Amino acid sequence: MERGLLWLPLLFAFFWLAWQGSKEFKKLEAYRIWAEQFDKAKYDIYAVLGLKDNNITWGKPTTTGPIQLETFSLDDVVSIQLFVDKKQVEMEKPPERGGLIELEFIFRNQYN
Repeated sequence: MERGLLWLPLLFAFFWLAWQGSKEFKKLEAYRIWAEQFDKAKYDIYAVLGLKDNNITWGKPTTTGPIQLETFSLDDVVSIQLFVDKKQVEMEKPPERGGLIELEFIFRNQYN
């Protein structure tokens, strides 16, 4: 009986991993269907991104399809700024290392 009790947590861990894998597979399948409408598309566990003509659309992946979708046109972008660890990067002197990488798009209507 002790052996059975020792194997029980392993059995629960196996079923939990199988459930997580199934959930991620459903996200990928929902993304694949969503991405067919774009010229180029990218999947990440935190976000999905699609490019059609000059429009970029992004959102959060779920098992039923991407949610919180937002779109903007590259025609409205004036400049792009790159930040690494919340510090703006000079393109002539890129950092050797970094953690959090962010892109900031500056649009025409953002200028005062």
